[in-house]
Amino acid sequence: MQNKLEFNKIIIQPVITNRVPQNISLDVLRLDQIHPVISGNKWFKLKYYLAEAQQTGYNTLATFGGAYSNHIIAVAFACHALGLKSMGIIRGEQPAKPSQTLLYAAEYGMQLQFVSRDEFKNKQAIQQQYNNVYWVNEGGYGSPGAKGAGEILSLVPNVEKYTHIVCAVGTGTMLAGIINSAQQHQKVTGISVLKNNFSIIDEVIALLNDKTAVSRFEILHGYHFGGYARHPAELIDFMRQTWNTAALPTDIVYTAKTLHAIYQLMANGAIAAGSRVLMVHSGGLQGNTSLQKGLLPF
Repeated sequence: MQNKLEFNKIIIQPVITNRVPQNISLDVLRLDQIHPVISGNKWFKLKYYLAEAQQTGYNTLATFGGAYSNHIIAVAFACHALGLKSMGIIRGEQPAKPSQTLLYAAEYGMQLQFVSRDEFKNKQAIQQQYNNVYWVNEGGYGSPGAKGAGEILSLVPNVEKYTHIVCAVGTGTMLAGIINSAQQHQKVTGISVLKNNFSIIDEVIALLNDKTAVSRFEILHGYHFGGYARHPAELIDFMRQTWNTAALPTDIVYTAKTLHAIYQLMANGAIAAGSRVLMVHSGGLQGNTSLQKGLLPF
């Protein structure tokens, strides 16, 4: 599959600002640079699903997501590039004005099916309505998704030097993969972007290769800024400051909240002096297209 999709080299970007204490180092794994459409962690979570669909003879791949889902657009593009048909089951009634995400997905040939929020909860009933379709869970959740996400840290030279690895948490798939591949001395922290999503820990544990790894990770819930995709003025200001001081683009759903959490953890001593921190930039920048033009400087 790789020969049909071209990926860019990923860099490690040091963050040097007055928000990072001099006795702590912070680097960012810029997964957002891997591809202009299949940005961030999406390729890693999708690659084994796509391979299995092709190997088992399916020509249509279907999945679930919201109107602003990075996962939806990534599936649409990947299937288009690989010669597969795609179908997206979209949560909520069809909007009068589709989001840019849905417009892009349709351009890549994805067939969009809109269902009510109540119907969306019963995904099994939806799946039973279609034949000869390979299904991928929302956000790529599942063992194949975690397996692919487990390869993310292999991109980091001398990864063993880091004491902390921090990433955003949506479905928990990427977090599980990173825990599976992290080393014993590394503490893995997930920043939940959903409000009061406390059951996510069970979803993550279900994907762990070694259940004893539960002692080496945590999920923090106090950095969602009001809930999924909520972006109050405080967060927008933070994103502007991050760009102006560190030349680091962030998004309103995942990475801005993750970086804000890291700064807070450094300030309150939860990340101690002498720590070396790696933040996984999970992409999602296309989510900013829902904002008013000119609101962000990048």
